[in-house]
Amino acid sequence: MKEAIIMAGIEGHPRTGWIEVICGPMFSGKTEELIRRLKRAQIAKQKVAIFKPKLDNRYDATKIVSHSHSEIHSIVIEKPAEILHHAIFAQVIGIDEAQFFSNDLIDIVTRLASAGKRVIIAGLDKDYRSTPFEPIPQLLAEAEYITKTLAICMRCGAPANFTQRLTPSKDRVLIGATDIYEARCRHCYEAPVNEEEK
Repeated sequence: MKEAIIMAGIEGHPRTGWIEVICGPMFSGKTEELIRRLKRAQIAKQKVAIFKPKLDNRYDATKIVSHSHSEIHSIVIEKPAEILHHAIFAQVIGIDEAQFFSNDLIDIVTRLASAGKRVIIAGLDKDYRSTPFEPIPQLLAEAEYITKTLAICMRCGAPANFTQRLTPSKDRVLIGATDIYEARCRHCYEAPVNEEEK
């Protein structure tokens, strides 16, 4: 009931809302592209609300930061429902590292887009085992616009669509950067063998 009241108060034009998803492997420029789009919206004097998961503590706690060190201020949240409390007056909503959120994110962003918001989401579409990384596949099905980014294979220089984990951890979520992961092409990627998810 509380969320319904919040949604009723959201400003927007129902015919102008949509979802954009930027996905790909690590080091492919997803966050960089998200920041670029959000900064353009700010330059256009649109009201922007930007969110990142509390789980992602690699850089500044109050900012979304790309691997190339582009940055933009953000709101740290634990659950997708928190977005509704901060997005009432926003015209554009940015969400980084969406793979770290539960599937509740799907309903939240769908409702925001239906209320007239432009929602831009960035996240990994596959985990280190090359398994679809929820909720990104479901968000791709809902999105009006999809951008698939590719990295450069750190072994051979070919287009890279895979994230190679360099440590023996079997946890699906393991926060890290170049110390733990590499971008790999289809031929250089080495799939984990006989692993069971924790």
